[in-house]
Amino acid sequence: MSDARDPLAGRIPVTLVTGFLGSGKTTLISKLVRHPSMARVAVVINEIGEIGIDHDIVTMSSENIALLANGCICCSVRTDLQETLRDLFARRRVGELADFDRVIIETTGLADPAPVVQTLSSDTLIAAQFRLDGLVTLVDAVNGASQLANHAEPAKQIALADRVFITKSDLAPPEALEELQAAIQEINPGAGVSVVVNGEVDPAELTGLGLASAKAGPATLSFLGESLQGEGSQGERPLRGRSALHDASIKTLSLRFDKPFTWTAFSSALELLATLRGPDLLRVKGIVNVEGAPVVVQGVQHIFHPPVSLDRWPSADTTTRLVFITRRIEAQTIRNLLNAVADATPAVGRGESGS
Repeated sequence: MSDARDPLAGRIPVTLVTGFLGSGKTTLISKLVRHPSMARVAVVINEIGEIGIDHDIVTMSSENIALLANGCICCSVRTDLQETLRDLFARRRVGELADFDRVIIETTGLADPAPVVQTLSSDTLIAAQFRLDGLVTLVDAVNGASQLANHAEPAKQIALADRVFITKSDLAPPEALEELQAAIQEINPGAGVSVVVNGEVDPAELTGLGLASAKAGPATLSFLGESLQGEGSQGERPLRGRSALHDASIKTLSLRFDKPFTWTAFSSALELLATLRGPDLLRVKGIVNVEGAPVVVQGVQHIFHPPVSLDRWPSADTTTRLVFITRRIEAQTIRNLLNAVADATPAVGRGESGS
C-alpha cells in the first residue's frame, strides 16, 4: 500500500490533554512549551497568559497566536476549536506559521473530552487534515480518589484515555498513590499509567499513542492495549471492590471472535448499539476480521472514526479483537449482539480460524 492510498498518511497528529480541575494541566503545558523538542508543535490552550510564557515569546503573529523562542507555536482558543484548527492549518499552508507537524490541545474548561474527540472525526474538513493520535488524562494524586468518588467526569476522562499521568505524586502517601493507580487500571486496563512530578514530562510520552498508518507494523496493536495480545484476554473487567474510589457502573469488556464478519453486518451492529446506548458507550477500540482482511475501528459514544483497512495483519493472530469501555451496559448485551451477528455471517474469507 502506497502513502497515496494510506488514509492516515500526511494528516497532522493531535494529542488531547485533559484532566479534572486542579490536576496540573497548566503546569504540564507550561513545561512542555519550553521543551527543546517542541519546535514543530502547535499547542492549543484556552489562554496564553495562564501558562506564564510572556518572557519566552518572540513574536505575536496575531491576537491569539504566539511564536516562542524554541519555535513552538502557542495558540489560544478565542472562538471554537474547529475554527482554531482550521485557522492554524490555513496559516501554515500559506506560510504565515512555521510548518508544525503536531498539535497538542489542552481541554481546560471541557470536563468531558468526548466532544473534542468527536469533532476530530465528524468534521470532514478537520478530519481531512488532522488525526487523533491519543488522549492523555491527568489525575491528581492528592485529590484524585475523592474526585472519582464524588464526580462522574474524572472516571470518564480516565475511560477515554490512551495514557494517564498521575500528578502531585510527591504530595500523596504511598498507599494512597498505590490505590489510585489500581483504580485507574480497573477503569481502563489498556491505558499506560505514568507518575509525573512538577509537570516534568518528555513530549515523546504524549505521542505515538494512536494508529499512525494503515501499514501494519510492530506498533499497530499497541494502541489497542497489551491485554489484547496473547491468550486469555477475553472477558469482562468490572470495577471490583473499589466503589469508594469511582463509579462502579463503568466496565471494560474484551471480546474475541474467530469467525470473520461482513462489514455490513458488523457496522450495522455497532450502529444499533451506538443509537440505543450511545451516551454509555464510552469508548470502543478494535481490529476486526472483515472477510479475512484486518480493519481497525474506533469510537467514542455515538461517533465512530472512519474504519481503517490495514495492508496486512500485524501478527499471525487473525481473530477479531474488541475492547468496550461502557457505563451501565450489561456485558452480555454486547456479547449477545455480536455473537448473533457472527453466527449469521457466512463462513467466507481467508483467515478464518473457527466458529
